[in-house]
Amino acid sequence: MKQKVLKVHPQDNVLVALQDLSKGEKILYNGVEYTLLDDVAAKHKFVTADLEKGAAVIMYGVLVGKTTEALPAGSRITTSNLKHASAAYALSETRKEVHSKTENDTSWKDRTFMGYHRSDGCVGTGNYWLVVPLVFCENRNVEVLKDALLEELGYAHPPKYRALTKQLVAAMESGVDVETISLNESAQATAKSPVFKNVDGIKFLSHTGGCGGIRQDAQTLCGLLAGYITHPNVAGATVLSLGCQNAQVAMLKEEIEKRSPSFDKPLYIFEQQTVGRETDLIEFAMKRTFEGLIIANQQTRKPAPISKLVIGLECGGSDGFSGISANPAIGHTSDLLVSAGGSVILSEFPELCGVEQEISDRCSDVRDAERFICLMRAYAASAVAVGSGFDMNPSPGNIKDGLITDAMKSAGAAKKGGTSGVAAVLDYPEVVRRAGLNLLCTPGNDVESTTAEVGAGATVVLFTTGLGTPTGNPIAPVVKISSNTALYNRMPDIIDINAGTIIEGNETIEQCGERILEYVIAVASGEKLVNAVRLSQDDFIPWKRGISL
Repeated sequence: MKQKVLKVHPQDNVLVALQDLSKGEKILYNGVEYTLLDDVAAKHKFVTADLEKGAAVIMYGVLVGKTTEALPAGSRITTSNLKHASAAYALSETRKEVHSKTENDTSWKDRTFMGYHRSDGCVGTGNYWLVVPLVFCENRNVEVLKDALLEELGYAHPPKYRALTKQLVAAMESGVDVETISLNESAQATAKSPVFKNVDGIKFLSHTGGCGGIRQDAQTLCGLLAGYITHPNVAGATVLSLGCQNAQVAMLKEEIEKRSPSFDKPLYIFEQQTVGRETDLIEFAMKRTFEGLIIANQQTRKPAPISKLVIGLECGGSDGFSGISANPAIGHTSDLLVSAGGSVILSEFPELCGVEQEISDRCSDVRDAERFICLMRAYAASAVAVGSGFDMNPSPGNIKDGLITDAMKSAGAAKKGGTSGVAAVLDYPEVVRRAGLNLLCTPGNDVESTTAEVGAGATVVLFTTGLGTPTGNPIAPVVKISSNTALYNRMPDIIDINAGTIIEGNETIEQCGERILEYVIAVASGEKLVNAVRLSQDDFIPWKRGISL
């Protein structure tokens, strides 16, 4: 018989419904029988003991909320009877020895992938050319370059839905009911073959920054853009500057120097106020970009150890199953890669609320532990200062599917980081320099956080979701992993891997984590194309360090 409920941690006083349960139903778990006082939908929880008003609710072994009324055993927890609460945390001067669950696993150490080797020793999983505006004033010129280059060079995807527009116009003109019309995919144009066979694409990073705001915004933006230009998945870049903006060319070069002192990729920078006419600017930029693509095309994939991989760990559209299936599965993937000498990035600081003590204690260096605590407290304080707070992080979709408080959401989100010790704590937009588990201060917003992880050096991103989200990135493949099988079946053009097998009892967390790592190696080698890349889901949103949860 399929298991109906799950207790995530021995100290928990809630059980998670693995399927829809009815009021009055008797649930037997570990020899104890519970009578449900409410309907409990799959992904939601009910309490296992009588709780007084103000009592602590424990899940994942940590405080995730406090009751706002007395709850008898068998009651479903909701936003009406539970409020956010999280445990206090403080710096521990004594570092405890952290033992990853996979630290003695040597089975992946000799595995390799086929990547692009750069002169600084990094290895990319892709080979892209970037076109980057230093300020939003240049976005229009970036679009002009995009229109001029992509189709002729074979990087434009066929306009899939243009054929449907033609069908609808024809139906209207002939008096046919448009509801009878469906997309005729056979009528779509065929994409041209790329002129440069070893260049995966030309990516255009439009944004709304570079001027206005505060000067620190310009410095931060230049740091992020430098992270992309120096990224292992990037062969070179064309940069458009207006000239008078806050984000100056000298500032960008300074940030590039910080990240890559011996930077030697082709980099072409054009300043419109110096060049003059738009036609001259576009012509110069097109010619230099074409020359750069010729150089980039000389790169080919070669074997590299998986210790050269840098994996970003991300979640978005989470549900009540994310913290017990997809997140711990990529946590195991993370541990395996760290044991093999690779690097992983755990971000989304608002979604580490309530587990600060455990993560701080996992920092190998007390200075990193102190930095993590300082960043968390500063972030939380800045949210409160504008009338918000981490408690407002869960979205309506999160709540509807079982994530009642931010601490509950966070405790499950933190599972992405596995059990390894923390090698380094980074502030946005810093770059990964140490192997192992790196913490990166970012918002919980999935696109801002994914953008930041890639800017920090992630060459592949593992993205878990329980509700479904199309999030992608211009230069790094974003592997979408569903927490439940229903989502995987409903959105097969978005989701790459199903971790719902864990909920169904068909696979262990460890087996799923290993399957995910095998998939990552294939993606990193160019053998598999993830859905976000296939759909050209090129999301790029820089974080301005304002309050974004």
